[in-house]
Parts: sequence; structure tokens; C-alpha cells
Amino acid sequence: MSQQNKYFEANKALWNAKTPLHLQSDFYELDAFKKGKNVLREIELEGMGDVKGKSILHLQCHFGQDTLCWSRMGASCTGVDFSDKAIETARSLNDELGLDAQFISANIYDLPDILDQQFDIVYTSYGVLCWLPDLKQWGELINKYLKPGGMFYIAEFHPSLYIFEWDNYTIAYNYFHQQEPDHELTDGTYADQNALIQMDEYFWSHSMEEIIMSLLNQGLVLESLREFPWSPYPCFPNVEKIGDYRWRFTGVEKEIPYAFSMKMNKPNQ
Repeated sequence: MSQQNKYFEANKALWNAKTPLHLQSDFYELDAFKKGKNVLREIELEGMGDVKGKSILHLQCHFGQDTLCWSRMGASCTGVDFSDKAIETARSLNDELGLDAQFISANIYDLPDILDQQFDIVYTSYGVLCWLPDLKQWGELINKYLKPGGMFYIAEFHPSLYIFEWDNYTIAYNYFHQQEPDHELTDGTYADQNALIQMDEYFWSHSMEEIIMSLLNQGLVLESLREFPWSPYPCFPNVEKIGDYRWRFTGVEKEIPYAFSMKMNKPNQ
């Protein structure tokens, strides 16, 4: 097994352990979702627009809750995640709710061996890029799976946010990409910071330049780029609520970027 595959296997084990904790947490509002609540945030709802009748490939979909929200809105959805426990849950939720989404258990880098289809939209959101060692290959995958005239959309935490040690706001990590990942023994989970879980995790930094250029270099055309001075999720320690589904660090009154969204189009050929 290569060293990179060891990183992937450790992270997969971590997310398999996280999944049941997330299902039990208030963070995901699972009961309300099952009763019909759309748990997508205003950033992606506004950015994606009307998806009715569109085909969507959702990369790194976790247990599929957001994927199924898009399905409820009339899209034909395929979700992909490397956590088999998360995909088992996604399939179970899909059946329970009578929806028609498809779910694939796979590392997204292995998708070309499994999936041969193009989509109107490729979508990904929140806390996804730090688990990817190679954004050049990520951009190639997005281009491969987009139909000519299709749209790529990402809503994600801002890369500058990941340089901080969130407990005390000190600079602790690289902003620019390094070949070798950072390694930590995770304690708890963003959905339940008191959860009794302590496991290895490996993650990579990516600058805004790297993110954007990995897609521009594939010939995609930038339509919009937005930055937001609040987080749509309370997934960091020491945050306070400042509005509906809006949080920021307690005591940090200066406006800093917490999230961004980007829309790119694939030219018609």
C-alpha cells in the first residue's frame, strides 16, 4: 500500500466512525430533514438556482443529506463518498424517503474506473478540499464529468480559515499546499465536540489560487466568486450566532472570510 493510500485509509476509518455520531447529533437536524425540511444553506441555494430536471454529481457527499435535498428539488442526483458507512446511510435514507438518488462508495480519484457518465452539474460543499492531496487531478475529474455547457459549483470554508488554531486564533498551519499532509489525533467531531472519538486524521492545505487555477487550467470559465464574513455552520470552537445559520468567532469583530462559493461553466464544444 502506498503512503498516500495509508492516509486515505486512515481518513476513511475516521469518517466511518464519525458517521453514526453525526446521525445522532443536533448539528444535521436529521429528524427535521426526514419530515421535509430543506437543510441546504442560503449560499448554495442562491448560487445553484433551479435544479429541477438537472443531473447532479455530488462529490464527497458524506451521508447524502444534501444530495437528497437536491433530489427533493427535482434533480437527478448521484452522490459519491469514500466512507462506506456514510454511503450505506445515504442509500437507507434514500429508500426511506422514497427518492431516486444513486450513491457510490468510492474515493473520488477512483471514479473513472467506476463511473462513465456526464452531468449537468458537478457539486461539492463544506469541508471537502482539505481531504484531497491533488487538486490538479480534482480539476480533471470535474471537467471529465461535466457535460459541455454544464456548471461546476462549490460552497466551501475559506482556505485562509484553515491556517488558524481555532481554540486560540493563532497561526498554526500552512496556507499554501504542501506535498505531505498535516497529521493530528482528532478529538471529537465538528458536529459534537464532546464525542468520545480519538483517531488519526491527515489533511492538506490549498490556497485560493490553487483552487481556482486547477479549474481554469481545465478550460472552465469563471462565472462568479463570492466570499462570506460568516460561517453557515457552527463547526468551529468558540463561535457565536449572529443570524439565521450564521456564526463567527466569539470576540472577533473584524470581518474575516469564513466561506466562499464559486461557479464555473464548461464551454459548449
